[in-house]
Amino acid sequence: MTDIQPRMPNPATILPQSYKGIGNLLAAVSSGGLPTAIVELTALRVSQLNGCATCINGHATTGAKAGLTTAQMLGVSAFRTSPFFDEAQKAALELAEALTLLAGSPEEPLDDALWKRVCAHYDETQRAALILNIATSNLFNRINIAVREDVESPFWLR
Repeated sequence: MTDIQPRMPNPATILPQSYKGIGNLLAAVSSGGLPTAIVELTALRVSQLNGCATCINGHATTGAKAGLTTAQMLGVSAFRTSPFFDEAQKAALELAEALTLLAGSPEEPLDDALWKRVCAHYDETQRAALILNIATSNLFNRINIAVREDVESPFWLR
């Protein structure tokens, strides 16, 4: 295996106030009534899209605890053609992709058709939690990639 060394400690350990803010975001997501499996699926997909090994590893672990099957976690990158996801899960995963790949969208990143699919499965509070979860996952990915957070022993598990 390659020995990838961290560039610096995680900013949340240097600026503790940021950890409180992130904690508040996570608490807000938890209060939104989203199934834990959806939280984990969308975070896993965002992390795949961003190439964050630390978060992929973490969400594979927490996803299993949330009841995701091995087939779902391995197949999340091909969710559109996979039989392992229902329509609600697919809508959430599509939203995760749209909000993560903003710059790569030739037109409106989040079109009305996708929004209607999301609204068909999630109420307003759940949609708020879903959006915050996707945004927070992107935040974590960017921090962990920048500092090269330890994949096997991230700071929040030490």
